[in-house]
Amino acid sequence: MREAFLPSNRQARLARLYAASALACLLACGVPLPAFAQDVGDVATKVPSGSQMLLAADTLEYNNDNQTVTAIGGVQIDYGGNRLVAQKVVYNRNTKRMVASGNVEIVNSDGTKINSQHIDITDDFADGFVNALRVETVDKAYFAAESAERMGGVLTTFHNGVYTACEPCEDKPDKAPTWRVKARKIIWNGEKKTVRFENANFEFFGFPLAYLPAFEIADPTVKRKSGFLIPSISYNSHLGYSVKVPYYFALSPTYDLTVSGSGYTKQGFLGEAEWRQRFNNGQYSLKMAGIQQQDPDAFIDSAGRNVDSGAAGDPNKFRGMMGTQGQFAINERWNFGWDVLLQTDKNFSNTYNIDKYNAAVHQSSVYLTGLNGRNYFDVRAMHFEVQENTLNGNPAARSGQQPWVLPSLDYAYIPDASIAGGQLSMNVNTRVIRRDDLDEAFETPYNAGTPVQRVRGIAGESSRLTAEAEWKRSFITDDGLVLTPLLALQGDVDYLNASSGSLAAVNQMATNLGQQDNMRSSFARYMATAGLEMRWPMLFSMASGSSHVIEPMAQVFLRPNEQYVGGLAVPNEDAQSMVFDATTLFERDKFSGYDRVEGGSRANVGFRYSGSYINGWGTNAIFGQSYQIGGDNSFAAPDLVNVGAYSGLQDTKSDYVGLFGINSPNGFAASISGRFDEQSFEVRRAEVKAAYSGLPVSLSAKYAFIQAQPLYGFTTDRHEVTLGASTHLAENWRVFGTGTYDLQESLLVKDGIGFAYNDSCFTYLMTYSQSRDLNTREVTQSIGFNLSFRTLGDFGSSTSAIDTIQ
Repeated sequence: MREAFLPSNRQARLARLYAASALACLLACGVPLPAFAQDVGDVATKVPSGSQMLLAADTLEYNNDNQTVTAIGGVQIDYGGNRLVAQKVVYNRNTKRMVASGNVEIVNSDGTKINSQHIDITDDFADGFVNALRVETVDKAYFAAESAERMGGVLTTFHNGVYTACEPCEDKPDKAPTWRVKARKIIWNGEKKTVRFENANFEFFGFPLAYLPAFEIADPTVKRKSGFLIPSISYNSHLGYSVKVPYYFALSPTYDLTVSGSGYTKQGFLGEAEWRQRFNNGQYSLKMAGIQQQDPDAFIDSAGRNVDSGAAGDPNKFRGMMGTQGQFAINERWNFGWDVLLQTDKNFSNTYNIDKYNAAVHQSSVYLTGLNGRNYFDVRAMHFEVQENTLNGNPAARSGQQPWVLPSLDYAYIPDASIAGGQLSMNVNTRVIRRDDLDEAFETPYNAGTPVQRVRGIAGESSRLTAEAEWKRSFITDDGLVLTPLLALQGDVDYLNASSGSLAAVNQMATNLGQQDNMRSSFARYMATAGLEMRWPMLFSMASGSSHVIEPMAQVFLRPNEQYVGGLAVPNEDAQSMVFDATTLFERDKFSGYDRVEGGSRANVGFRYSGSYINGWGTNAIFGQSYQIGGDNSFAAPDLVNVGAYSGLQDTKSDYVGLFGINSPNGFAASISGRFDEQSFEVRRAEVKAAYSGLPVSLSAKYAFIQAQPLYGFTTDRHEVTLGASTHLAENWRVFGTGTYDLQESLLVKDGIGFAYNDSCFTYLMTYSQSRDLNTREVTQSIGFNLSFRTLGDFGSSTSAIDTIQ
């Protein structure tokens, strides 16, 4: 207690006696100090038993006749984690009311703040009256009113009130927020956790936008509340205009249900339901959707076939889906989960933009994953659902060609202890694949008539088990040369049960290429490697303060030839991509998967460079070449997908590969990389990227070039340029756009522009985009927009159109 103007010891003793009496009186009367608890609708104070009250004031006055205790001047009362600050507090024992006045602030233990000039409340806070009230909730929602009253400890009514979730401007506190709701009456129900607005006006940037006689939202402090969610609208040429209205059921703290209805002007009513449930160790969801289409013929393609809904003229075609996702932690090391999609046709979820299942390629999987230190285990079953508007049986259809992977297993183990002074690592991979339809390409629609020889996937079953071990150790000489010897051993066991159609396709490909067809039903193979890596990093410091590290580097790998590659003998499922560039120059095995193994002896030679400058700029570079120094060149040996063709590694001397990049402290970065012919230095593949990120402008540019690859169906070179830009017009306003142009085809493949506003309580986004088919030149247009009001909800279209240019 502060003793402000007590001139004598007697007065000091009296003041302390009055304070003690006041405290005793307050405690005896059981006055709970202000809390307004979890929200204004539930202000019953929650004070731990045995809590002590602390009172500080400049002066205490006790009036025995009126049975009042008055604290005056800088009053602060702390009780059970709650605090009241005011210029004056008067407590009346007879009426059991406490009146605080003068810059009153109540701070609840959970952080809720109530500000007013005058607060008159009962001792249990069940009823009360507040003049010129301002309330700030924990999640930064704000109420203000000319007056407010509480009834029954449940309802708080604000008269001539204002609600917003926008924080007040520090420089201009009287400035209207981005949005607010003004209402003659705002009723906050602490039991039902709702806020009801009556005779309300919605204001946007200070201008009245809409009059609403009455509406209700969930308590802003409540994260889960049953009720209607904000609707959304969209448009699609096949579906027409649509309005989606969702309803949320908060059934319990651990599970809930969302039911949605969408009305399409062309196709009718689509129903959706999603169940979600959480547990202590994980969660899962189950989603279902279905529609009885009114106009299936809207999906007829140029050939008169209904690619999404069955035969043309089929009325009221039912389409639907069921999907489920889940993830659970078995313990701190093991996780189990799944993501499964079932639907009546291959393109339903994509056509109707079913959230979580609308991707062009959806991977259904069930998995078990374990991680312990440097040990890793993953086993999963997978199936890939290609959602496309192409009929099954059409050469371009891909759905039936996608495999079932039952299962795929990866295990990696690195012992903590060193082995012979070096590091040992072991990997195990196995996969079992079943495919219903043969995936072959003897001709591609992109260049009709061009012979293409590829069998990308064999119908039937195939399986493989691979085990690999690698040991390496580094030595550093007195001159700084780093020597790293390496030993590796890999073994494979394969089994194949191919369909007769697949064997015929392989035989046809072998005949066309003049190769031998020796496809085997089972085989075993191995690959042993002895290698040495030599690096000599050299540091140079310049007088200007810059430093540079140049690291000449060479690798030599000695190994036998790859087995079973003299003809078309080995299925290739996981090593079909082959990009030789600076990032893969120093890889021991440059194939992307286990089905192919790099054989023959090879040397990789080049250098790495990095530089840093006193002004914050940095540079980096890689350049080199690879040489086949012994045995058969695996990249020159044909397989079912011609993976080594055009790789730059198919000759004894590989193409040159290089990369150079720069970055600056002001947000600018650029890089150029490429592959160049080893004799003429002609560009085979190149990529140039540049970006600047800063205010008020952000820019990006990318150019990609790939030389013609006839065996893959590309008889001409490919050039593509992508540009993007974003600029801030003002503090919260942004305009952005992007475009991709195919230089070879002289076609703007896709482009888009967007406009956005974003602050702490409101987000607006609108985009317009176009895409063009390379073959038909058909243009597809999409418009997307979204409005998001914090605590009120979102309104707009699907984000799929927006994401195309973000």
